[in-house]
Amino acid sequence: MKLSRILRTSLAFTTLLASSFTSQANEVSPRSELVANYAVETYSTPMVDNLAKLVAFNTEAVQGLTPDTNPEFIGFKEELKRLSKTLGLDFSDHGYVVLIGLGDSSDKLGVITHGDVQPADAKFWQKSPYELDVSSEPGKLIGRGTEDDKGAIVTAMFAMKAIKDKQLKLDKRIELMVYMAEESDWQPLREFLKDFTPADINITIDAEYPVVTAEKGWSQITFSLPEITTDTSLSKQSQLIEFHGGSFASQVPQEASAVISNVNNELLTALKAKAATQMAMTYHFEQSAENLLILANGKSAHSSTPEDGVNAVTHLAELLSIHQWPKSTASQAQLFIAEMVGLGLYAEQFGEIAYKDDFMGHMTLAATVVKQSEQGIDLTLNLRRPKGKDKQLLEQQAQAAIKHWQAQHSAEITNLKTYWGEPMVMEDAPHLSTLLNVFEHFTGIKNPQPVAIGGSTNSKLFPNALSFGPAMPGVEYTGHSEYEFITYEQFMLNLKMYTAAFIELAAK
Repeated sequence: MKLSRILRTSLAFTTLLASSFTSQANEVSPRSELVANYAVETYSTPMVDNLAKLVAFNTEAVQGLTPDTNPEFIGFKEELKRLSKTLGLDFSDHGYVVLIGLGDSSDKLGVITHGDVQPADAKFWQKSPYELDVSSEPGKLIGRGTEDDKGAIVTAMFAMKAIKDKQLKLDKRIELMVYMAEESDWQPLREFLKDFTPADINITIDAEYPVVTAEKGWSQITFSLPEITTDTSLSKQSQLIEFHGGSFASQVPQEASAVISNVNNELLTALKAKAATQMAMTYHFEQSAENLLILANGKSAHSSTPEDGVNAVTHLAELLSIHQWPKSTASQAQLFIAEMVGLGLYAEQFGEIAYKDDFMGHMTLAATVVKQSEQGIDLTLNLRRPKGKDKQLLEQQAQAAIKHWQAQHSAEITNLKTYWGEPMVMEDAPHLSTLLNVFEHFTGIKNPQPVAIGGSTNSKLFPNALSFGPAMPGVEYTGHSEYEFITYEQFMLNLKMYTAAFIELAAK
């Protein structure tokens, strides 16, 4: 009985393989569908098991360490090497870059991804962020890197394994590039590419479907508010003495806090009443003999999609706006955020800097880090810039807005730094229609169209690079959040689509 089933499967595969050559150019071939289904039927369990092994490594950048000196990265790369050997894929370690491939043609299909992750705050996770959690919420694979990008790495590797199993002849080498510092430093990748010839066509699996052809430019404004000496004559008044929040630059902050001295019952009642109007936020008030501590809790999100989060820093700044605080470093930080950022997402209050592109959408601005130090308070604003304004105009408008605010409040600002990343639009990429066809075939979504995203991926550094998944359109992206996951269903759908896309683009 087993033999007859094997023979039937073999005959079916041979028939579909032959028929694929007569399929229309704009359709996904029967052999691609057959191998995609085979991949899921054969490797669903090993996929999850190996994702767990990769998630276990905390591949967050550590100051002063490299992928060759950080034990977590060393272990992560060894695990990739082990898995590559198990799957029959070639593996080479170039420090910041790992290459995993199938085939030896000089003509290549590049698959671009990354193995490093953003920080995770363990208190927000039901289990450790570095333990693949498959039980807390059945159907979800929860853990740091599951969506960004360790899940995609595993998916690409098992897609190549399925192609290898079926002994398809390739006219392009499929080459998976895993970069180890995408979240922190692109310069080592730029250096690597000086002596490395990338593929002529590339897929980045670090964004969303159907196909991303435009990315906003990752941009940033940082500055410091120096420590202000407290006016002793105001010691009896209520004063904002601490204000901080956020974890890292590209995350909408989930937490923020403030400390206020000399809070009377009237002010406390007003603060609580105002807090109750912010329906998406939760607040905790702790009062001691001298001070009031306010803990604000929102919802973290990737800063490229601030609409998916609830910014605890900006909401707390708005809450505190009900009172006019004596001048202090903390009150200056709160005032800047309340007046220049507010609860908007698109820099509406930041002078004349706001604008929108018809395809790429609005420029976004998120206050992501307010960090108190001995010297004062450091602020980080993360922006995502579409096409439509050049760097010089943005710089001029940002500087003018900040200077106007300084003059208005007699505020001192130091260490002001700006960075304006380039937006990317990829036009006429030769594999666009193929990827759209694969997406339409496996999802049933008719006539999918290219999209633009606020995120900024390594696509910008490669020729003919289009992003293809792993997140579905219209579904909240959880990478960089304190609730990162990929559903099991999506994980398997991605395996089908990546397997089919690789075959359509690289097989004879």
